[in-house]
Amino acid sequence: MHGRSSLFKLCLLGLLYIYQVTPSGDQDECLKNPEGKCITYDEDTEKPADKYIEASHWAKYLHKIEDAVHDYRECEEPDDECSCHESVMDEDLHLWKFKEKGISKERFDAAKDRGTHYQIINHKLYREEDCMFPARCQGVEHFILNVVKILPDMEFIINTRDWPQANVHTAPIPVFSFSKVRKENVDIMYPAWTFWEGGPAVWPIYPIGLGRWDLQREIIPKEAENWPWDKKIGKAFFRGSRTSSDRDPLIRLSRAEPDLVDAKYTKNQAWKSDADTLGEPPATEMKLEEHCKYKYLFNFRGVAASFRFKHLFLCDSLVFHVGDKWLEFFYPAMKPWVHYIPLSEDMSNMKTLLNFARENDDVVREIAERGRKFIWNHLRMEDVQCYWKKLLKKYAKLLKFKPERNKKYKLVKSS
Repeated sequence: MHGRSSLFKLCLLGLLYIYQVTPSGDQDECLKNPEGKCITYDEDTEKPADKYIEASHWAKYLHKIEDAVHDYRECEEPDDECSCHESVMDEDLHLWKFKEKGISKERFDAAKDRGTHYQIINHKLYREEDCMFPARCQGVEHFILNVVKILPDMEFIINTRDWPQANVHTAPIPVFSFSKVRKENVDIMYPAWTFWEGGPAVWPIYPIGLGRWDLQREIIPKEAENWPWDKKIGKAFFRGSRTSSDRDPLIRLSRAEPDLVDAKYTKNQAWKSDADTLGEPPATEMKLEEHCKYKYLFNFRGVAASFRFKHLFLCDSLVFHVGDKWLEFFYPAMKPWVHYIPLSEDMSNMKTLLNFARENDDVVREIAERGRKFIWNHLRMEDVQCYWKKLLKKYAKLLKFKPERNKKYKLVKSS
C-alpha cells in the first residue's frame, strides 16, 4: 500500500515529469512517468495515455487520501476487548469523571424524565413499567441481559428517542443516547437498539423494522458477491425518505444528470402528497442488499445519525458520507478518505467528488475495500456486546450513591 501511495505523491507534485534519455542505445528522448516508463499518447485524442498525467488535476483529493492513509493506524486484530472504540466511551464519561467528580443522586434524578429508568440489583435487570418504544427497549435489554451476571449494582437512564437529551448549555445530566453532536450534547453514547431489534419500519420491505445486524451481515455480503466492483453500475445511488431537506441536492442532481446519479425519495409516515417527495411521485422502496449493484452509495443523517451507514459498507461499494456532526459510537474510529469519502453538509462538492471517483477508479476501490474491512472486523456483534459491557462497568464506578431497588419496577427477562 505504501509503495502505491509513494507513487501517488510523486505524480501529484507534477514536478517529476522531466525529459530523460532512455537507457536504450538509440538515445531517443521521451517523457517518463514516476515508474520510469515512457508516457504514450492516445492516437485519437493525442492526450497522454497515462494515469499519472490524467490524475494531476485531482491532486488536491489524492493528497488527502495519501495523507489520511499514511496517518491512519489500524485497530488491533483480533480485537476481543473492543479497544477500537474504547476512546469514545472514555471521552463520553470524561465530564463525569474529571469535571463533575462522579455522578450524584441529584444529577441522576434530574435525568429521569429524559428516558427509561433501569436498575441492576444483585445481577438482575429491572425497569420502570413504561417504555416509549417497547421494541427499542427490547433491543437495548438484549445486550444488557447478556452481561448482567458480571455487572455491579447500578442505575441508568436510557433515551430511546431519536434525539439526544443532554445539552452542553445546561446543567449536565447522565443520560444514554444512541447518537449525538459532540459539540452540542454531552449524552453518553451507546450502541443503538437496531443492532438487535426496533429498527425503522419501512413498508413493505421491512414491515416490522430493519433486521438484526448479525443477519444483515449475512444477507448483504451474499448479494454483494453477485456484484463485484467491475460489474457494479458506475453511478451514485440513493433511496430514502425526505427526513431532511439536506438530501435535496442529490435528488436534483439525479434529475438533471441521471447518468451520474440515480436518487429518488420514497414515502415515509408523514407523506401526504408529491410535494413531500420534491414534486415527484415517491419511488419504490429497495432493500439494503439491492444497493450493492451500484458503485457509489450515499449516507445522510436522518433525524439524528442514520442507521443505514454501517450497512452500506457491506456492499463493497464506495460510501459518500454527508456531514460530520452526527455520531454513533463507532463513527470516530472510521476516518474520512481512508474508509469513505466525506461530503460537505451543503453538498457543494458533491458533483466534483463523484467525478473524482469515476476518474480514479483504482484509488476509490481501495477506499471501499478499507471501509468494508473495518465494518466487518470491528463492528461485529461481539464488538457491540463488548462495548455495552465496558461502558456500563466504567459508568458504574462513577456513581456516588448506592442504588436501591424500586419495587414498582418490573424484572426484565430474556424473551
